[in-house]
Amino acid sequence: MFMISEMVSVPADRVTLGGDLVVPAQARAMVLFAHGIDSSRQSPGSRSVTAALHRAGFGTLSLDLISEAEDRGIFPEGDRRFDVRLLGRRTAAGTDWLKAQPETRTLPIALFGAGVESAAVLEAAAELPDRALTAVVWGARPDLAGDALGRIRVPVLFVVGDRDPGLLRLDQQAAEQIPAASAIRVVQDAGPLFQEPGALDEVVALATAWCDDRLRNTTDAGR
Repeated sequence: MFMISEMVSVPADRVTLGGDLVVPAQARAMVLFAHGIDSSRQSPGSRSVTAALHRAGFGTLSLDLISEAEDRGIFPEGDRRFDVRLLGRRTAAGTDWLKAQPETRTLPIALFGAGVESAAVLEAAAELPDRALTAVVWGARPDLAGDALGRIRVPVLFVVGDRDPGLLRLDQQAAEQIPAASAIRVVQDAGPLFQEPGALDEVVALATAWCDDRLRNTTDAGR
């Protein structure tokens, strides 16, 4: 049963970003799931991930980091899909928006992203040491986050398929640069897009277990 399930508009960087907000009754935390470059929030894979998160007791804000005008190519300042700093600021703005909503402002927030969106998530994580619980990225391009990696103070989970050794190397190099706790989990028989049967389910299982551990650590630290 959902307390909230609606389309929302999030102001960020002088544009308005579209999103889908779902908050299950008695949600334990929120996941901000970044979209709009390598992934669509309407794709079957994205919907499968969010549905699994809801069943696990997490609310979600699936947020497009590119506005409708930008997506149609009519924004006067050109294509912003690979401006990672800007996309990171927009991800952070989505976090601030969640913290301002009555139904979600008290809930911890985890940042999720895949592909290029993962770089925006890592950029935002570097800017949100006190507002993000953790960051989880898969099929990631952490190299695009540049020097933001050295400023991350929240735990980071990298999930990668064993059929993509190039991305595994990028994750390993990124993990070495992050001062906060980080971990790499490898999904067997999976490629970079996790399109193999059961691969995306394994990503969600790893991500929810990681977030559960972070929530328990936060609760224990507050006692």
